[in-house]
This record gives sequence, structure tokens and C-alpha cells, in this order.
Amino acid sequence: MPQTFRFLLAESEPREAREQRRESAGRSSGESYAETLRQMQPDARIDLVKPVEEAAPEDLRAFDAVFLCGSPMHVYEDTPEVRRMLDFTRRVFAQGVPAFGSCAGLQLAVAAAGGTVRERRHGQEAGFARRITATDAGRGHPLLAGRSMAWDAIAIHGDEVDTLPPGAVLLAESAGTPVQAVEIRQGEGLFWGVQYHPELSLNEVGPALGRQADTLVEDGLARDRSGLEAFARRVDALAEEPDRRDLAWQLGLDGQVTDTAMRRLELRNFIDRLAAARRDAR
Repeated sequence: MPQTFRFLLAESEPREAREQRRESAGRSSGESYAETLRQMQPDARIDLVKPVEEAAPEDLRAFDAVFLCGSPMHVYEDTPEVRRMLDFTRRVFAQGVPAFGSCAGLQLAVAAAGGTVRERRHGQEAGFARRITATDAGRGHPLLAGRSMAWDAIAIHGDEVDTLPPGAVLLAESAGTPVQAVEIRQGEGLFWGVQYHPELSLNEVGPALGRQADTLVEDGLARDRSGLEAFARRVDALAEEPDRRDLAWQLGLDGQVTDTAMRRLELRNFIDRLAAARRDAR
């Protein structure tokens, strides 16, 4: 019988942002991520740490995988919080533990391995990333196994990867975001990551839009707060009834987002390919 998974979940939200997210969505990004992993792998042991503000385990080699959460932090800013997260991510690479990151988690891995991140040229990508497509390298890559030729995904971010680190492989892109998925090898470490959020559920999109409403209006994604709130209400309604074809049509979404298993596909591929291989080798 296979051993139980041991996952380490690294939360990078600063304390204030963590509390704001709890107020609007009920959970921090790490707590939400942990719930998704429990649903996917009920028997897994999941340790949640906050390297952004407290000590994380020095020896990570007992874990089958490390997951780097999303966060509003800007990894190009030289702050104590960013330095702590980059140091932690470099330690993950150095100790050879397979890692997966979404949104800021991807950006942390890129910066830790020698790439660069910048403010997104086109303003926020909010709610959903549209028409993501695999590159030639990505079409045969196990991270994206099962994806269609083009897909949408939950996304909300104002930063993007500028340059990839040496040896990184671009796996997916979109017109608005040139790096949507990537593989990074650094020393003994292997990282798979996406700019979007396969760990999030649809009912977390509306609160996320609400937390950044003023910025989204400034970026022209809505004419005013009432327009943004109307969009968020449609998403909330679809989250309650994901089989509502009318709402999916109005929002321009299909099963790649509304179906839970498809929405989480990259996470499942990572666990099945990399985390499981490490677990089985223990």
C-alpha cells in the first residue's frame, strides 16, 4: 500500500493581507490551498508554514512536495518579507524537493532561480485568464496533460514574469500574459508552476475582485464599482450552480473552469507525477 503523502504548504501573504482575505473569503490563501489539497488527497499530511514572517523547517527532505501559494507581495521589491520567501524557495531547490507554485508562487520560483518579475504591462489580469495555449514544449509536457488546445483559468494578478531563469522551459502563454506555465530546474530541484490559480474554487473569485475593486476600475476592467459587482455576482451565482449554462455562456466559460477536476488539472498532474514518485521512493 502506498505511503501517505507529506506536503509542505508555504504561505507568503503578509499578515495584513492574510486577515483581509479571511474577512472577505473566510480563509487565507494557505488555508484555502490546504483545503483543496485535502479534498484531492484526503489522507495527506499537510504542514502549513509562513516563511514570510516565521521560521520554516530547515530540512525539507522529508516532504514529498512543497506548494508555494499566491500572495499580493511583489517579488521585485527588496523587503524583508520578499527576502525571506526567496531564501526559502532557494532552499527548496537546493534540497531537491519537487515544488509547485501558482501566481506569486510561480514568480518566487522564477526570481529565486535567477529570472525577473515586473509589474504587468497590461494592468491586472482579473477573474479569469483567457485563451491560454501550450507552447510546443508544453504540448507534450505532463504538467498540462489533459488540457485542450486553449483554455481559461481563474487568475488575478498585477505582476508577471519578465525573463525566465537559465534553463527554464516555457510551457504555456496567452496574448496578455507571456508566461502562463513553466518548468524550472535548479540544481537538484524541479519546479512546475502556473501564473493562474488551479487551487481556487469559483466562489473565491468574487471576493478576490472585491478586494481589488478600485484598482480594477482604474485599469478599465469595469466602468465603476457597480459594474464590477454585477460581474462578481454572476460568478458567485455560477459557483453556487456550476451547471448553469446561461451563466457560463454570459461569462464566456466552459468546463475547463466550471468542472472542479478540470480546474485543478495541473495540481493533479503534479501530485500524480512528481509528488507520487518521491513518496514511492521513500
